[in-house]
Amino acid sequence: MKQFTFLLAVLFFISCKHNPINTKLSGPVFGTSYSIIYNSEINFQHQFDSLFFVINKSMSTYQADSYISKLNRNEDSLVDTHFIKVFEASKEIYNLTEGIFDPTIGAVVNAWNFGPEGKIVNLDSLKIDSLMLSVGLNKVKRIGNKIIKPKGTFMDFNAIAKGYGVDVIGEFLESKNIKNYLVEIGGEIRARGENVEKKSPWKIGIEMPHFDGEQSILEAIEVHDEAMATSGTYRKFKVDSDGNRYAHIIDTQTGYPSKTNLLSISVIAENCMVADAYATAFKAMGIEKVKAFLKTHPELKVFLIFENDKKQLETLSLNGFPKS
Repeated sequence: MKQFTFLLAVLFFISCKHNPINTKLSGPVFGTSYSIIYNSEINFQHQFDSLFFVINKSMSTYQADSYISKLNRNEDSLVDTHFIKVFEASKEIYNLTEGIFDPTIGAVVNAWNFGPEGKIVNLDSLKIDSLMLSVGLNKVKRIGNKIIKPKGTFMDFNAIAKGYGVDVIGEFLESKNIKNYLVEIGGEIRARGENVEKKSPWKIGIEMPHFDGEQSILEAIEVHDEAMATSGTYRKFKVDSDGNRYAHIIDTQTGYPSKTNLLSISVIAENCMVADAYATAFKAMGIEKVKAFLKTHPELKVFLIFENDKKQLETLSLNGFPKS
């Protein structure tokens, strides 16, 4: 009887080994949605919710009691470790891009009605110039867990915090010795290992730009132990009374919405926070500046979708961005 029981246990163990199981969790977060797939039968929903709560508490400009909201209202200067990590990464990318990536553009973003605080009525060049006086991450300092900034400076980590949230979840899973997972928040992705259920690499779709809200996949690529973020203008844009389309990414040098033929920028990097930030920065750079920048940054792989002079879609893969 004992031998029979032992044999059943062995067969069950072998069966489990040959039929790996992924846990799949999804839901709303950060004003968008998330999807997490990982090779374990343990449900970490509670832990994920707790991590999302802490990140929102740190950097959500839509929550009145968050650290960043209190900082923007000049009510408190103390921040937590999550804020510090994103702040320091932002400083580095701000310097490398010569100020093109700049989280202090928040007040101008709000003025153009792309942020949480609405728009300024009758927006003109004088008001833009006035708001731009408070822009510049080089004006913001950190001493320990205290942030020192000009009173009028409004900080917004929207272009990097989502990617950071992806990394936080990924690092949590790794701390639980989970080596095969895919974390996605609002299209920003971090993948490690493989999809054990399908016994294949993780595959990610890159959307075809559609201004009418239609969704279709242009490319489907494999991602190996990397992260990818995408920034585009084909969904979130505004049209003025003359029919001009304005991108939701503000040029940090001028204070005006960026005007470019770039429609979508996908960046692959070691972590999602960095990919997220550069995807935004490259949108404002334009194609030629992106190509020049990438010559000295081989660690970044980039895929561009843009309109040519004939208003036809073209694509460009840089630094070995994977093909479908």
